[in-house]
Parts: sequence; C-alpha cells; structure tokens
Amino acid sequence: MADYLSGLFNLKGKTAVIIGGAGHLGSAMGGALAQAGVNVVIADRDEDKRRASRVTYLPVDATRKESHQQLLRAVLKKFKKVDILINAAGINAPTPVMDITVEEWRAIFDSHATATLLGCQVFGKHMIGRRKGSIINLASVSSGPPLSKAFTYSVAKAGVKNLTQNLAREWAPYNVRVNALRPGFFPTQWSMKHFIDAKRKAAILGHTPMGRFGKPAELAGAVLWLASDAAEFVTGSEVCVDGGFTCMTI
Repeated sequence: MADYLSGLFNLKGKTAVIIGGAGHLGSAMGGALAQAGVNVVIADRDEDKRRASRVTYLPVDATRKESHQQLLRAVLKKFKKVDILINAAGINAPTPVMDITVEEWRAIFDSHATATLLGCQVFGKHMIGRRKGSIINLASVSSGPPLSKAFTYSVAKAGVKNLTQNLAREWAPYNVRVNALRPGFFPTQWSMKHFIDAKRKAAILGHTPMGRFGKPAELAGAVLWLASDAAEFVTGSEVCVDGGFTCMTI
C-alpha cells in the first residue's frame, strides 16, 4: 500500500512556484510541498516574511507582467522547468463600500485577479510548451456568495474563480490543469484585528459546521493532491477546505 500511495502522489523532483508564497497560507503550502520532495520557489515582494530554509526565495511584483517573466527566467535557470504554479498573492481592506477609493479598488483587485491572470499567462505558456502542468489559484469562500466587509476582495476572488474555469477549458488539450483552492477562514493576526471582532467570530463559527477556524497546515492534503498526477483528470474545479462553511444553510 505504501508503494501504491507514494507512486500515486509522488512529487519528488518537481518544481513549484508559489507567487505570494511568503504569506500566511503560501508559506504553509510551500512547506508541505518541500517536505514532499518538491523544489519550491517562494516568490514574494516581502522578503522580510521568510519562514522556511528548505525553499528558494525570489522577488516578484505580482501585478507586473515583466516581473513574472523575470521570475520565470530565474526559476528556469536554476531548475530548468516549472511543474506547479500556485497563485496566492493578495491584499485586503475592511473599507465600507461607499468609502472605497478607485486607488484602493485597483490595488486589491490587481493583487488578486490581475496577478493571477499574469501568473497564469507567463507560467501557463511555459507549461503549454511542455504539454504538462498544474496551476492552483487561491479562491475564497467570499467568491460567492460574497462576504460583508470584504467588498473588493470578494469581487476579485469571484474573478479568480471564473478565470480558473476559463483557463481550465482552454488549456485542457495541452494537459495543463487549472484548479482553484477555496479556503475557509484561516485568520492572521491582521485579519483578527481588522476584520474579526467577537461578534463576527461568533457569526463565522456559527456558520462553520466544524465550529473552528482552519489551520494553514490543513491545506496541505488538497495542495499535494491537486499538484500530483493523482489529480490528472481534475481541472476547472474549486476545492473547498472550509470546515463545511460553503455547505451551511440552516
């Protein structure tokens, strides 16, 4: 059985690039892939967030196509190929809808939807040329129905979900799979300070059948599966890791 499972989920020697990978969820996913024998490249604009020693760190501005192209060249120089791309960049703000400025709207939307498009364009072209690859985009429980207090973020994540499905359809003939991971609530200290007060926490956990927040390490199984050949017939999917939040009604 061990040989069967290791063969089915074998990722040893593959190369993964995680854009926005120095963050709360990105670093956990990078750590899981590294433990599975993957050559992991954490691409982020904030090098102060370095958390793991077994991965390669490279700079990127996820909102600029030229920066993605520079990143790809650097990765290819070191590892010769890219097998896995995770688009995990993004920022947020709790601004009331009537107070959102165009500048804030563009900054948040670009950090999620535009950055995901650019990552897919640049690294997807490389994967299409190789006729193989797995792209995992970070959607959210806010991609629909939308969450209150996260207006621009919700719109952007809805765009990421739609983009994922569009690219999955377009690139399936090239054996390039594009899926979305739909995390529930995995709060950071920042989000606990700016988004989740006691009342909101009670509302979130009351809508989560498992009755708790997620732990970043709990994304590992879904990421390893989507990245591996075990999911070779899976594309255009949105995989929920949310403690049941998405399926909850009354």
